[in-house]
Amino acid sequence: MVRLLEKYKKQIVPTLMERFHYKNELEVPKLVKIVINMGVGRARENKKILDDAMKHLAIVSGQKPAITKARKNIAGFKLRKGDPVGCKVTLRDKMAYEFLDRLISIVLPRIKDFRGLPVESFDGRGNYTIGINELAVFPEINIDSVEFEQGMDITFVISVKSNEQSYELLKLFGMPFRS
Repeated sequence: MVRLLEKYKKQIVPTLMERFHYKNELEVPKLVKIVINMGVGRARENKKILDDAMKHLAIVSGQKPAITKARKNIAGFKLRKGDPVGCKVTLRDKMAYEFLDRLISIVLPRIKDFRGLPVESFDGRGNYTIGINELAVFPEINIDSVEFEQGMDITFVISVKSNEQSYELLKLFGMPFRS
């Protein structure tokens, strides 16, 4: 079983039930999914950039990414509806907990001058988003194979409508927030 999923069931659920006075275990917030998104605006100029981003996202997530396309025409960016503008992956269940474990224990400590994650990145509905500027912090990525510097956004979708409860869940998972 995945280490964080086991920790969630044995330690985090009872702690949250006590802290927020839930009557049922099903009320306790849980991690629904993790969405990893890479916007590749320069893909219009060079197709290899999008292929590179998809390859790296597949390595990092362990799942094949889907191409995201522009929803409307934007003349200022020379963008037409349907043009590929990025790629994304949605991780659920064991894959999500595995990725979260790797992110907390391996990736975040490798970021230069890391002082913790901002608490302000909650969206008001309990979801949390962070941005990572470079792929080199992931141990699966060979630095020599990275031609184009690319970042990503990681969104944690949590089954609760309150930022406070979502914050507590992520903190109990071991997410390093700023003090």
